[in-house]
Amino acid sequence: MISFEEAHSFVLGSIETLRPVTRRIIDALGSVAAEEIVAHEAVPGFANSSMDGFAMRSSDTSHPPARLRVVATTLAGNAPAPRVDQSEAVRIMTGAALPAGADCVCRIEDVTVDDSRGEIVVSQVVAPGDCVRQPGEDIAVGDRLIAQGEVLNAPLLGVVASQGRDALLVYPRPRVGILSTGDELAGANVELGPGEIRDSNRPLLAGMLQASGFEVVDFGVARDDYDSTLALLEAAALTCDAVVSTGGVSVGDVDHVKTAILALGGSKARWMQVAIRPGKPFAFGVVGPRATPLFGLPGNPVSTRVSFELFVRPALRRLAGHRDLDRPRLRAVLDESMARSRDGKLHVVHVEVGVDRDARLRVERVARQGSHLLRGVAGANALVLLPDGAGAVVGESVSVLLLDELHVRETNS
Repeated sequence: MISFEEAHSFVLGSIETLRPVTRRIIDALGSVAAEEIVAHEAVPGFANSSMDGFAMRSSDTSHPPARLRVVATTLAGNAPAPRVDQSEAVRIMTGAALPAGADCVCRIEDVTVDDSRGEIVVSQVVAPGDCVRQPGEDIAVGDRLIAQGEVLNAPLLGVVASQGRDALLVYPRPRVGILSTGDELAGANVELGPGEIRDSNRPLLAGMLQASGFEVVDFGVARDDYDSTLALLEAAALTCDAVVSTGGVSVGDVDHVKTAILALGGSKARWMQVAIRPGKPFAFGVVGPRATPLFGLPGNPVSTRVSFELFVRPALRRLAGHRDLDRPRLRAVLDESMARSRDGKLHVVHVEVGVDRDARLRVERVARQGSHLLRGVAGANALVLLPDGAGAVVGESVSVLLLDELHVRETNS
């Protein structure tokens, strides 16, 4: 067996980031920027009102009440109103340019309007700059707005758009081919024959990939035949940025995936017995003219999920240009004991994690153990990485990989 660390390093050391492409801003959410973007336009580009009200000279309000003559009205998108002179005001809407001579805006609800005389009465002191958005207050020319390697969230896309751009250079989201293997796999909407089982792994893989921001290409099921397995893996590698298969990587007579990956990848491929539980058998190689990473995961569904989280997802994130590859690793206090025996392996245990009233992370529930018990891990939002030894007891701190931050919640502990 080899250690988890050795297998992890081998996989990530074999991955090169995809070549950048130009994407429309509207299609770039979650992608990684492949260029630095520096501001060439100030935002705001001119002084404008942050409220509906009246633009005026602050000095006119120094001894309230002040009676001011309304000389014009200006709307957002209009040219600035004429200059405001002493004892004058301009009716102004949110976003409209501040007229020359004015240095503040008084909110409409803070004035008394005398329509019969075309005047307003201001009963309070208005300070210079009140309700005014100053030029460059948000973005100044020369500001670095986005660094290369930064993940593009919705506000950043708006920042790019504020510079008059509709596209930018990003690392593409990998297109990932998926397939299951085994003559025992039956499709949906058919009765199971003797010895047959449902294929839950492809929907599982598709869901994990999509949740991580990757595109999925379904290549179906490879039967227990070496030539057809080899051909399907090779075809997927030619058209996708990565390929993930499940099953066929152990030591059985018809475990052809590992042999096919070794044949396709040559010196760039390895079949590994990794010292983790579950997920011990694992095959990986870089194959074909596109240098496509090809992952062979174990066929038991919980093992599939563990191998995906520990090896596949970090590798695909490197392919997509991400800097942070692994899930967040935190410490959590056990509310349940986690017994185990010494076997030389890192045990990877699905758990539910919550936050107590003292803002401490706690392991509230430990899922039933078994590489085939998929339903038992469906509610898990973290993985405990339990090193070799006797396990851990209630109150002890353990290392967890957080899978789903949205499910972290307050507990009664």
